[in-house]
Formats: sequence, structure tokens, C-alpha cells
Amino acid sequence: MILKRKLGQGLEVSEIGLGCMGMSFGYGEVHDVKPMSELIHKAIDLGITFFDTAEVYGPYINEELVGQALKPFKNKIVIATKFGFDIKDGKSVGLNSRPEQIRKVAEASLKRLQVDAIDLFYQHRVDPQVPIEDVAGTIKDLIKEGKVKHFGLSEAGVEIIRRAHTVQPVTALQSEYSMFWREPEEKILPVLEELGIGFVPFSPLGKGFLTGKIDTSTSFGQNDFRATVPRFSEENLKKNMKLVDLVKQFALQKNCEPSQIALAWILAQKPWIVPIPGTTKINRLIENAGASNVSLLPDDLQKINQALSNIEIVGERYAPASQKMINR
Repeated sequence: MILKRKLGQGLEVSEIGLGCMGMSFGYGEVHDVKPMSELIHKAIDLGITFFDTAEVYGPYINEELVGQALKPFKNKIVIATKFGFDIKDGKSVGLNSRPEQIRKVAEASLKRLQVDAIDLFYQHRVDPQVPIEDVAGTIKDLIKEGKVKHFGLSEAGVEIIRRAHTVQPVTALQSEYSMFWREPEEKILPVLEELGIGFVPFSPLGKGFLTGKIDTSTSFGQNDFRATVPRFSEENLKKNMKLVDLVKQFALQKNCEPSQIALAWILAQKPWIVPIPGTTKINRLIENAGASNVSLLPDDLQKINQALSNIEIVGERYAPASQKMINR
């Protein structure tokens, strides 16, 4: 059974969400609407109430898919979407979080999602050309107008989080976090705990790496963004397989799947962390949801963390162009 958790400002969601990006964007294939709608409906059957999308996924088609699939359930679920990019001729051409752009995106997202208000509206990436106070102030106004319910940030650093939070309380930060990428533990998580902000890790399975389904012979298609990720290069993949071996070892001990160990580990870190693994396969969805039933005791966590500390992850998590958009 999937339990509920509360993000900042009292937003209640299932403790495991569903990242919908890969249904339409990023992994080399745009999946048909019907099977993806069925997958989303299966997620609801499993107790998942938290769904993540963005205007730039596609662009636009992922929001349309999510909006149509969730239309019959809109009073029972939480949809998060994002603003922050300029999109021209169907492609992202750079960052844009100017107030007028935020408002434009909000109106368009409301229509595509077929909702009266956006439950959680993230700034997708920090725009260095626009003061975060202006961004937060715009969201504050949209909340007053009833068009947005909660404000979120994505891949923001400590200073930006603090400055935004003073203007409009931040409900959640969405950033990458997993056994494969633990940087947020150093500075980000302490600030979120101090300010009462929830944390929504994307890629909690290390972009599929922690499922154990990727090995040294795996190759990624031209349209699969992992083909450009340094830590998935042939040389680095071989070195990073030590982590997969470790996760498989603990999964055997707990009689569960590697992905379930990876998600249970995240859930055990803090009660205000809600991972959003993505998938396009029903069996993987069921597997991910099952992580809620995997209990890691303090002794288990100590052993896992000790083992993790002895493994060095090799390679950056993004190609250089994407890496530049990360605010720290």
C-alpha cells in the first residue's frame, strides 16, 4: 500500500509519484496515448496520486496526455508542471522566466491539463537573467488569482531557495537525487528541512541505471538523452557498475528488486521526500510502487551507506550544455 506524505505548505501526495516525461520526451520514443493513459490509470489504482509533467516535455504533448488521462480524477490527484523555457518551432531555445512568460505558460498549461488551477508550478531551471524575487512574486500573484496552488523550484541552489521562500513560501524543490547522485545531501537537504520545504527527487533510479537492466553492453539510441550523459559513456559505465552490483546484492538480501531497494533507500532518508520514478511499462510501474512495502531498518541503512561510501561514481550527470543550467 502506498502511503501519503506531506510536502511543504501541507501539500499531501502519495509517497511515490509518477514522472511522466519519458512517455513523450527524452528517451528516444513518443509513446501512443492509449497505452500511456492506461498506465496512468493503473498508477491511480495502485494508490499513486502525484503526477509530474512540464510544458517542455514534447513540447506540450506530455501535458496534453497527462491532462486527458487524469481529467476524470482531477479532484483526487495532484499534477505538477513547470515553466521556465522559451519554446520556438517546437524546440527549447533557452531559459525564460520573465513574469509575462510565466503568466503565458500558466494559461496554456491550465488549458492543456484541463484543470482550474495548477497544483504545483515549478520553475524548471533558474533563469540568471530574472531575479528570483520577480519569479516568486509572479507565482504569488497567480496563487492569489486562484490559477496556481503551490510554488516549486527545480535544480535551485541554497541562495535561490532562501530568496524565493521569503517572497512566496516554496512547497517543493525538485532535483536529481539517488544512490547515483547524492550531492543534495551536503547543502540542499539541510536547508529544505530548516525551511519546511518538501523534496521531490527526479531520476531516483539513476535514469534507469539502478534497475539493474543496464549493463556494459547497453547502447543508447540517438534520440535517447543518456547517449550524451558522461556517466553513461562506455568507459564510465564499466566503472559505475560497482554501484549496480551493490544494489543487486542488497535486493537479494531483502528478496525484492534492485529498483525497490533504490526507492526504499530514498524514502528512508526523510519523511518529506517523495521520489517520482518514471516508466512507460506497467510491470515497472507495479515494481516501483512495491517499494512502499520494502522496509529498510536502521541497520540496513547503515550497511548500505557504508558500502556506498566506498564506491566512486565516475562522470558528470549531464552533457555540458545542460550542466550549465544547474544553479548551485
